[in-house]
Amino acid sequence: MNLNWIDPKDYSFNSFLLLERFQIRLMMEQGGWRNDTAAWRQSMGIALNANPAVKWYFLQRCPECAPIVAELIANAPAAVEPEQLKSAEAYTLVSVEDFIIYTNPARMAEKCDFIRGWHKERLFELADLTGKTVLDVGAGSGRLSFAAAEKAAWVYASEPVGTLREFMRERIAAEGIQNMRVLDGLVTELPFPDDTFDIVMSGHVLGDDWEKELAEIERVTRPGGWLLDCPGDSEHDMRPSPALTERGWEERHYVGSFGKDVFTHRKRVKK
Repeated sequence: MNLNWIDPKDYSFNSFLLLERFQIRLMMEQGGWRNDTAAWRQSMGIALNANPAVKWYFLQRCPECAPIVAELIANAPAAVEPEQLKSAEAYTLVSVEDFIIYTNPARMAEKCDFIRGWHKERLFELADLTGKTVLDVGAGSGRLSFAAAEKAAWVYASEPVGTLREFMRERIAAEGIQNMRVLDGLVTELPFPDDTFDIVMSGHVLGDDWEKELAEIERVTRPGGWLLDCPGDSEHDMRPSPALTERGWEERHYVGSFGKDVFTHRKRVKK
């Protein structure tokens, strides 16, 4: 499903030079998020043939993807018409439009429906953040973190994408926020000791490896603390998450600002 977060005409193919290693690996292993993997593979091969700097960056930044890169290039036509190249570049950009918009975080509040349509009261309904120590996992541009900082004693925003970390740090400095810190970290490898936080929250993060991800966020949560999943509003109906409810998470529902179903979840940690 296209998210419609970007217009590829607004982005250079060199945007791929700002991707992190884990993003390149996911993209290469899954063929972008396109349903037509064959079309994606041909388009990426064409684009890489014409953009040696991006090809070099992929090989240096993510060497484990070298066999995939070599196969894409070998199977793509070496000579193409300018319009075909332009189309191939646009196709690959849109195929990972979430990764691409992360290269320009300032656009996210306007373009991303889960930020644009969301109200911070939806977070405050899930738990009392007053005076708490809070972790936002996969914080992105800080939708949840900046809301939590209005009430919490401390907020730690864990985000593996460098451009997003820089964006949050610049906003913290510009607004003089004193109780929020930004750091690197994946949901499966959080850089904190056990039982550190009163509340661990996320949105659009869980689901690639349920057991490992849920075990890790629970590890860093104190006994009696809360796990929160707060995805934000969408222009499309969201589905409930059996993977969470089957694991003891409470499901909550509301009709969002776009008139679509939204499901949030929470769980009290018992150790």
